Amino acid sequence: MSPALPEEAPEPPELPAVAPQLRALRRRAALTLEVAARSAGLSPAHLSRLETGQRQPSLPMLLALARIYGTTVSELLGETPTDRDAVVRAGAMEATEAGGWTYFQAGSPGRGMQALRVHVPYGTQGDIVRVHPGEEWLYALEGRLRLRLGDTSYRLDPGDSAHFDSLTPHRIAAEDRGGAELLFVHTLLQSPTAALCLGPAAGPTRKARHG
Repeated sequence: MSPALPEEAPEPPELPAVAPQLRALRRRAALTLEVAARSAGLSPAHLSRLETGQRQPSLPMLLALARIYGTTVSELLGETPTDRDAVVRAGAMEATEAGGWTYFQAGSPGRGMQALRVHVPYGTQGDIVRVHPGEEWLYALEGRLRLRLGDTSYRLDPGDSAHFDSLTPHRIAAEDRGGAELLFVHTLLQSPTAALCLGPAAGPTRKARHG
């Protein structure tokens, strides 16, 4: 019986594109390995392994690092952003319905912040509590809103605003029968966790009409 041939050593895996981006973006943000790791809830050794491609980051890690570095998950992954217009015209805004709410895209997609104009009908989604990474800023345009943050409840009249960490359990409801209109800016970074905040799309996207 002939002796078994020695097994060939496996080829080393290619470094994922995210590895060099992580280091470059951390340096662009002028953060040391220790500071960035602590802010993301990681050990410096773990972040170092991510930057050298020895470990693959999870989606929550990418979300945390993108927020700390002031960028998007797409940029962390090395994706080339498409050209985006700085101005969104009222007639070009598109509306999407989700859970009874109507969302008008008021900013360019793929950026670190997403801006929406939202119509909240009376009695919809008021009992849905949301918790997700990121920050939110709300500005009441028309009608009164009821905002609950943790155990505290606030009424927002037209002209009032709120800015909070969206890891705080929160929910929003319209207090007036005619509903409410608000401006909404969030830093969900185009992640799947956006569904936790906006809800699954309940209908097709349609062109908004403005008077």
